[in-house]
Amino acid sequence: MVLSKTASETDVSIHSTFASRYVRNSLPRFKMPENSVPKEAAFQIINDELMLDGNPRLNLASFVTTWMEPECNKLIMDAINKNYVDMDEYPVTTELQNRCVNMIAHLFNAPLGESEAAVGVGTVGSSEAIMLAGLAFKRKWQNKRKAEGKPYDKPNIVTGANVQVCWEKFARYFEVELKEVKLREGYYVMDPAKAVELVDENTICVAAILGSTLNGEFEDVKLLNDLLVEKNKETGWDTPIHVDAASGGFIAPFLYPELEWDFRLPLVKSINVSGHKYGLVYAGIGWVIWRSKDDLPEELIFHINYLGADQPTFTLNFSKGSSQVIAQYYQLIRLGHEGYKNVMENCHENAMVLKEGLEKTGRFNIVSKDDGVPLVAFSLKDNKRHDEFEISEMLRRYGWIVPAYTMPADAQHITVLRVVIREDFSRTLAERLVLDIQKVVHEFDALPAKLNARLATEKQEQVKNGTVKKTAIETQREITAYWKKYVTERKSNNKTQIC
Repeated sequence: MVLSKTASETDVSIHSTFASRYVRNSLPRFKMPENSVPKEAAFQIINDELMLDGNPRLNLASFVTTWMEPECNKLIMDAINKNYVDMDEYPVTTELQNRCVNMIAHLFNAPLGESEAAVGVGTVGSSEAIMLAGLAFKRKWQNKRKAEGKPYDKPNIVTGANVQVCWEKFARYFEVELKEVKLREGYYVMDPAKAVELVDENTICVAAILGSTLNGEFEDVKLLNDLLVEKNKETGWDTPIHVDAASGGFIAPFLYPELEWDFRLPLVKSINVSGHKYGLVYAGIGWVIWRSKDDLPEELIFHINYLGADQPTFTLNFSKGSSQVIAQYYQLIRLGHEGYKNVMENCHENAMVLKEGLEKTGRFNIVSKDDGVPLVAFSLKDNKRHDEFEISEMLRRYGWIVPAYTMPADAQHITVLRVVIREDFSRTLAERLVLDIQKVVHEFDALPAKLNARLATEKQEQVKNGTVKKTAIETQREITAYWKKYVTERKSNNKTQIC
């Protein structure tokens, strides 16, 4: 690499910004460069590449917070160099985490005494929180089985097929069988009755979802609790419930306070929630709360003293930043019940604007519910000419990232598009998205009616003859690429734009 000046000289003398003024040879892509580069050059090289990333606010696939107030951003940057795990060095940060745990526990109606501290911990996200909750259930079940002299080598968890992949990770990583309740067309969450039927003496817990990733729907935790209470009475078991409230935990208490899904139900022993979703914090914070100390086996808590004092820890990660914990505390005291309620109501109203706009087109079926997570999941009424994958692909031309996916078993023949409504997704953006979806559909309508059918038939023949094997997504991408080529050629020939 050849630099116009040495790195030490440029720190003082170079004030221009673009990297091309300093670097005449390109940097190696997969190896460290031999020499240093000016800080301005390093910044510009990286910044230029990052310009090609999508706009986070237009990423409607994500539940994760993409905007916070400037004051909170400053707190985050000021704490970026604090290692959260060093509780002795940063006792105030530890105190803020404990306050968050207690605030969230009270929000979830934990049965705490007047001066009793809640049992919980901050995590990197709900995935880690679920791992910790699952380990607590597994160890408690194993201890009980050992004491009774019964086998303890085949634990299982009962869930719906709509669970997030982190549950599958837990099952595989920690050797727990995952027993899934299959879905069906028109019913895309776990059926509590069918879940209870799958429970046996080896079930360490039943996991219910407050806000399905697929369509935002809240599962009926109260019905599950009531049915499980009856089964426990009949069998002598004490199968508990964990609530995966990653998305809905910061929604239900403010929009649906009378809904019983939390620690008001006796079998709910632990709850996880994502602070970086509707907790309104940037990515990297989750929480897990236990009903009582008895529900978190002491043997899973480690005590360390090499950071300056005896410190209990129960996390899968060790070192991590303090910023997100501080940001969560900021949001809880800044917004309070009133502020969170206002944000969630606004998100819900914007979801209804989008839903009504899509319904007015007459082209879509809405598969999400009005009383769950503020999102809109929808599918085409007629997908013979074009399908949801193609709409998702074409919307990227307008900057939108809208996921298309198939439902899990036994509803995998249903394909859905999903738009998550976050705090920074305004009514104006909702109306703009409807217009852009209409444009995409009209463009596809202008294409030959049998194009998609012919391509699909050709693909089926290729697969049948063994000449090619493609996944559904690969096939859809190939069809989309073919259509893009067709549109480009038609524009070139006619010198007019399809509309």
